[in-house]
Amino acid sequence: MDMNPVNAVHSYASARSATAPRADQNQPRDAALNLARDFAATLQEGETMATAAMVGEADPHAMVQALAQTELAVETAVTVRDKVVEAYQEILRMPV
Repeated sequence: MDMNPVNAVHSYASARSATAPRADQNQPRDAALNLARDFAATLQEGETMATAAMVGEADPHAMVQALAQTELAVETAVTVRDKVVEAYQEILRMPV
């Protein structure tokens, strides 16, 4: 292997770009925003299906499925909220 300063600089530059963060990587903030958008979309879909079923425009099977998805989304959100509150209370109980 040829060891000269030009090769060393080139190797360093290529290795540095491999470890640099990519712009398309999901950040925790982006993940939280996507979860909130998905949650809102699921609730909106459930409301739309329920409204359509009331006026007789929706298939009952599709309505039941949409409402089950909405119920699961709400239960998941409540569970996550409860865990966050529990963790916060645990932090408050820690001695300083």
